[in-house]
Formats: sequence, C-alpha cells, structure tokens
Amino acid sequence: MSSTVILQLIVALSALIILHEIGHFVAARLFKVKVEEFGIGIPPRALTLFELGGTKYTLNWLPLGGFVRLKGETDEDDSSDSLHAASPWARLVIFAAGPLMNLLAAVVIYAVIFTQTGAPDYSKVLIVDVSPDSPAATAGLEAGDIIVSANDVEINSVEILSETIYANLGQTIEISFLRDDNIIQSSVIPRDPPPPDGAIGIAMSNPTKPIFITQALSLGALATYQDTKLILTLPGELIRGSIEPEMARPVGFYGMGQLLEYVSEQESPVQNSPINLNVLSFFAWISMTLGVLNLLPIPALDGGRILFILLEIIFRRRVSMQWQSILITISFTALIALMVYINLLDFINPVQLPQ
Repeated sequence: MSSTVILQLIVALSALIILHEIGHFVAARLFKVKVEEFGIGIPPRALTLFELGGTKYTLNWLPLGGFVRLKGETDEDDSSDSLHAASPWARLVIFAAGPLMNLLAAVVIYAVIFTQTGAPDYSKVLIVDVSPDSPAATAGLEAGDIIVSANDVEINSVEILSETIYANLGQTIEISFLRDDNIIQSSVIPRDPPPPDGAIGIAMSNPTKPIFITQALSLGALATYQDTKLILTLPGELIRGSIEPEMARPVGFYGMGQLLEYVSEQESPVQNSPINLNVLSFFAWISMTLGVLNLLPIPALDGGRILFILLEIIFRRRVSMQWQSILITISFTALIALMVYINLLDFINPVQLPQ
C-alpha cells in the first residue's frame, strides 16, 4: 500500500470523524450545553490551540479523528449549561446529530458525484456493449447507440426493448437507432433459444443527462438511503445465504487502504472530471457506514445513549449514571477487542479484490 493512499485514508477518515463531532458540537451549542473541549486527534493532548466561548480547542497526539467533551456528560452535574440537566429531547438531538452529520455528508458527496456523471435518463435505452458475431453486431449496432424504436414501437425503457425482442424470437425486428445525431435503420433477428449473452447479444443501460444541484441532492439522498438499506439488511441476507460471508466481512484500517487503492486505480466514469469519482464514492460509503453504525443501540455508541434516553422518555425515569457507566465500559471494551480482531483479520485473511 502506497504512502499516498495511507495519507489520503488518514486525512479523509479524520475529516469524517471531525465532521461527526461538529454535529455534536453544533447541537450542544444550540441547546446551550457547554462544550468543554473540542479536540482534533485522539488524546493525550499535545497542546491547546486556543479557548473561545468557554471551549478549549486542542490538538492531540494521535492524528485520527477528534472528539467533543460536554459538561455533565459523565457525571450528575445539574448546572443549567450541563448535558445532565438538559431535557431528554435535547440530549437525544445532541447524540443523534453526530451520526446524522455523517449521513448528510454522504448525501452531499453523492450529489457532487451526480453533478459530474449526470442522472440516468430512464426514457432512453443506451447500448453499452455488443457481443462479437451476434445478431446486434451483424445489424451494425455499436456501443453508444441509442435505440429509438423496434417494429414501430417507441423504445422509452429497457423493459420495453427487452419485451419486444423476446416477443419476436427467430423473427425479423426492424429497428431504428441514434448515432452521432443521425437516425439509422436496420434489422435484427433475435436468436431462439437465446444464448447466455442474450437474444441479440447486447448489454443495455440508460444514458445520462446533466442535472442541477437540487436534483443532485435528491439523488444523493436516494443513494444514501439505498446504501443504508443495504447495510441494515446485510445480516438477514447472510442468514438466508444470498450473500457469501467473504463478501460481507468487516475490514479494518489496512483493508480500507487496500480497497481505496483498488478503487483509485479503476477507470473513472467521467474521464475529464477534476476529482476521482471512484474515490469520492468510496468515502461516501464510509461516511454513511459511520453514521449507521454509530446509531446502533450499543451503549458505547451514540445509538446506545439514544436508547437510554428513549427508555427515560417512555418510563419517565432516567437510567442511573452508574449503570450507564458500567454498560458503556463493558461495551467499549468489547468494541475495542472487536476492532483489534478485525484489524488482525486484514493480515490473517486479506480482502480478496477482483483481478
């Protein structure tokens, strides 16, 4: 793994973690909860950069991520600017703000990608590949052609073209396609029975069209939702056996570096883009994962704190700080052990990348 990839991974992960902490910071300030320290990096403290509004801004020795230390987060401080004294709903928002900031970052990153790639135009059918010696190749179809009609049926979706082809196996289909702003007429005879590469030997998709940032943000939100749904349904897919365990195994820092190096070397979907869209997509996934995992109901994570608060709201009784502290310590120890195991696994059983 190159030093460039390692540096890129450290900087990007630190930025995403600091963004997470900014979410907590802003929400705490919004509800007038004192932030005693905003740290860049992981303690021990190297130096205090400055102090502003009662908050110490510090630089710490381990250069990965950051943290916020809130007044009354770990003790029963009942002063008016303490987290302990804040209402349950205020505390819920403060703990949820960090993960939500990561999910928002994923939306924005995906939106940037969509402004570069454009959005799929589902009303048009693009030929992305043509098998050699196939009926499509004989008919003169090439990758990049857009199918306009087949047997006088307007083709405005992949499904309609597929249905038309498979309804006419062994029969001649008159087709019109667009190439370089010119409409070309041809004919094709779908094979019966169809071989593995399809009845006429094409791979289909949709062309893209330029979009505004508002549209890009909605598509970014949809992409983040789909990623979130994928990661939440993963355990069920593993139980059903529809996904191989190797495909869903967690990766540590080294494994993430391997994946980052791999996606960096892949051809970008937009050749003239000033940024590597594959790398952006990778970090959008990482940001989404940070947000989702931090919302899991594990006491050491934000989701665990939120669970304590929801129990308080439902039963109108706060879980004691002593019990919270015990549960947080146990789960934190377990998480550290899991992280050590996952990082060792990166070396014992390295991530298998496509060749």
